[in-house]
Amino acid sequence: MPQIRSFHGPEIEPWLDQVARLRVAVFREWPYLYDGDSASEYERSYLRPYVDSRDSVLVLALDEGRVVGASTGLPLLDDADAFVAPLQQAGLPAAQVFYFGESVLLPGYRGLGIGHAFFDAREAHARSLGRFRWTAFCAVDREPEDPRRPPDYRPNDVFWHRRGYARLPGLAVRLPWEEIGRGEVEHALTFWLRDWKESP
Repeated sequence: MPQIRSFHGPEIEPWLDQVARLRVAVFREWPYLYDGDSASEYERSYLRPYVDSRDSVLVLALDEGRVVGASTGLPLLDDADAFVAPLQQAGLPAAQVFYFGESVLLPGYRGLGIGHAFFDAREAHARSLGRFRWTAFCAVDREPEDPRRPPDYRPNDVFWHRRGYARLPGLAVRLPWEEIGRGEVEHALTFWLRDWKESP
């Protein structure tokens, strides 16, 4: 079983290259189909806010020192404007939202409870900061009939609902990225939110 460790702010920087490589490897899969380059400016600019934020968290799954899984989070106001604007427009106070970035895990390590460990660590960190009412993340929207969808694909919706998160239809971030076989494409990613005042 991999070791689960958390890092914050500047402690994250030494891990960025390994996290970028993992993101590129895992996000090539459905539903993201990301045709990325771990050394690209896109990856560097995307991950930089986690280093610059004093209240960020990077949770790693380490197998003999090798990064096999990674999960991120930071105060929403420390992230890019593209993530902040939709919630502000919906009337949610962004200062009270702690945002979860990716959770990426190599296939051979799935089904071991690491996904729950990632959520546990990020939620505990957000609550320890004492100023956040909500935790939130985004998931990419795909058409169910998309022919590229693997026949054995199972979405994470049930897992997320059990963790106390609700999907907010119509509340989405729009982000472009290089998609396999299509070049740069803009994608919609819908918010999922957990209200800790309504959580047990």
